[in-house]
Amino acid sequence: MLTFLPGPFRGILSLLLFALNTILWTFPLVLFHLLKLAVPAVGWRRFWSRVQNGVGTAWISFNNWNLSTTNPVRWDVEFPPEMAKDQWCLVVANHRSWVDILVLQRVFNRRIPFLKFFLKKELIWVPFLGLAWWALDYPFLARSAMANKDLEAIRRAAEKFKILPVSVMNFVEGTRFTPEKHAKQRSPYTHLLKPKAGGMTFLLSSMKDEIDLILDVTIAYPGGTPTMWEFLCGSSEEVRVRVKGIPVGEELSGDFGKDKAFRRRFMAWQKDWWAQKDEELGELLG
Repeated sequence: MLTFLPGPFRGILSLLLFALNTILWTFPLVLFHLLKLAVPAVGWRRFWSRVQNGVGTAWISFNNWNLSTTNPVRWDVEFPPEMAKDQWCLVVANHRSWVDILVLQRVFNRRIPFLKFFLKKELIWVPFLGLAWWALDYPFLARSAMANKDLEAIRRAAEKFKILPVSVMNFVEGTRFTPEKHAKQRSPYTHLLKPKAGGMTFLLSSMKDEIDLILDVTIAYPGGTPTMWEFLCGSSEEVRVRVKGIPVGEELSGDFGKDKAFRRRFMAWQKDWWAQKDEELGELLG
């Protein structure tokens, strides 16, 4: 581990390795995606999706090696026994920093099916990264007043995700936690913003025959929430992650938009769930 280097030097080295690794893998990812789109047959697309997920796993594996080499952070992680590599699952986590994405990839790579995120549509223009995410079928959402377009994007993504076991990541708060956002929302939770139900329930409904497990992830930075640069420079001494399995039964699958009884039932469940998560996060931060 390169802990003998000053933090800024390790941060620069880590960023450079991330950039070079991303550029390296973007080209084969885009090529394989174009090959996948060339033939509409399900078997053909399943084959190339498996190849792409393998490339994506190699990409993330090198990024994880990068972190373990340049960053002395301690990892305190607990997993449930339900996780499997061949099982569709919905991963739900609190959202405090852009570092959360590195944390989730570090924690879940090679333990569950390849992890895919819902992203803001503007991120498709990020050099190389945007192309890689597009090639890997990451859904891009507007997250604006045009909610119907977002639901349609989720529906199209759900159809693609049925081809091969996949883990779908959803930050149900919709944005990163900050004290300003917390105050503006008048959130009833101490460490969390209010959760949003629409995208989560629509995905569960669209993939009710595939997804039978929710992985509830709580991420805590006991020394304070770092920015990406601060984290890469080694400012965080420890990251704590707790993962719990929540079976998906009929009570969590329904038409959130039209079924009022289901909507009330789901929101009551979500409120209790989020309150428990808030309490656990407080303990992890404490």
